[in-house]
Amino acid sequence: MKLDTMMEAIEVLARERGVAIDTILDAFANALVAAYKRSPGAAEEARVTIDPDSGEVIVYAQELDEDGNVVSEWEDTPEGEAFGRIAAQSFKQVMQHKLREAKREHVFEMYEGREGDLVTGLVQQVDYRSVILDLGDAEAILPGSERIPFERLERGNRVKALILEVRNEAKGAQIVVSRSHPDLVRRLLELEVPELTDGTVEIVNIAREPGHRTKIAVISHDPNVDPKGACVGARGSRVRQVVNELRGEKVDVVQWRDDIGQFIAEALGPAKVKEVHIDEETKTADVVVSEHQLSLAIGKEGQNARLAARLSGYKVDIRSDMEGVEVEETVPEAALSEEAAPADEAPVTDEAAADDRSVEEAVDAELLVSDDEDAVATDDTDHESE
Repeated sequence: MKLDTMMEAIEVLARERGVAIDTILDAFANALVAAYKRSPGAAEEARVTIDPDSGEVIVYAQELDEDGNVVSEWEDTPEGEAFGRIAAQSFKQVMQHKLREAKREHVFEMYEGREGDLVTGLVQQVDYRSVILDLGDAEAILPGSERIPFERLERGNRVKALILEVRNEAKGAQIVVSRSHPDLVRRLLELEVPELTDGTVEIVNIAREPGHRTKIAVISHDPNVDPKGACVGARGSRVRQVVNELRGEKVDVVQWRDDIGQFIAEALGPAKVKEVHIDEETKTADVVVSEHQLSLAIGKEGQNARLAARLSGYKVDIRSDMEGVEVEETVPEAALSEEAAPADEAPVTDEAAADDRSVEEAVDAELLVSDDEDAVATDDTDHESE
């Protein structure tokens, strides 16, 4: 039995689906065995050989012992259109199954070991639990926990994501991706900054709160290359591409410093720091800022300080330079005397006491004068009466 036309179709199918010809021939042989067993007078066991060059098919019937070993074997290739028709139907069913399996294996082999790589996909399906991305040759799932908070994804949007995990499951290879992982920012920045790709500039650490702000610490291995300037680009052109992909999430690039105090001061930008005191034993940084810079250093709901702490690995305590400073007011002594005296009494001083003595003496003198005048007046009256 020859299948010249079938062999041509198998070759075309192998090229279109990217499946090896041997895989298709194996599936075809299984289909022929199934078709043989359905033919009248067929043996319980059989095997099929297919010549890939000529397309000749030979069916060998087999007799097995109790242990499953082949006792005898003979050629028993059916003739007629019925066998070919049954073989074609069986081949179609088996081939569909084999193609699905082959595709799953191909996808798994293609993405296996690519955890941490960046992929681009079209949003195919969106619900409250997950988003399905079409990667072209495979599908990826973006779980709700790996989405950027409050990000609106619509069908047909083209987005970039980071491969978190590749699993080979019964239903096929499952590719799990993320848009909230900090390494997504790293991969996006590597697309825009050649110095990161060639190793001139290195990303030391990343602290991210998805959808809000990301701080990146970078260092240069070439003294002639400014790592911060290389990542930001002319007028912010490079980092702007990353911000656009993250739907407006703020990205701060900070140059790594060996002096941890100086590094923390820069990591707290855009706030201006006055002093940083480091305690290496407790891994704590006591940061002092001016009063009007305090809220900027801490950030909304403590976000700026929190990201700086994650970036540096130190606990960051921020305080104002006015904290703990007591303000003393100078009060005049006269005011203090007035406060000490009762409200309805005048304060008593030495001069006032002297005045009081003068008044008493004056009153006594006046009384004495009055007595003398009365005495004089009496004498005068007496003389008039005489």
